Amino acid sequence: MKKILIVDDEPNIVISLEFLMKKEGFEVAVAADGDEALSRAAAFSPDLILLDVMMPKKSGFEVCEALRADPAQAALKIVMLTAKGRDTEVARGLAIGADAYVTKPFSTKDLVVRVKELLGLA
Repeated sequence: MKKILIVDDEPNIVISLEFLMKKEGFEVAVAADGDEALSRAAAFSPDLILLDVMMPKKSGFEVCEALRADPAQAALKIVMLTAKGRDTEVARGLAIGADAYVTKPFSTKDLVVRVKELLGLA
């Protein structure tokens, strides 16, 4: 079973994503800020992380950079989630190693398709 870590400081988004991913058959863990994201990633060893950009403690960009610097997390797929669809943010996210970028509000159907593609399940 593939594992997904959901990192977002908005409870409504976490609840809906958690429900959606569990319904698709994934094992799910959640984190509410950047620091928790890194400790959860180390403990849970997810296959993919849904990572919000704007968060307390560490931004999604900082979390992404830290994960990409960790050889143990080399195979981890990172999908950045953000309310900002600005091209500069997308470019920055991809430049620091994100595998995909999804702008809020997103279509849950499209997100599931993207996750499955990244995990080789599509």
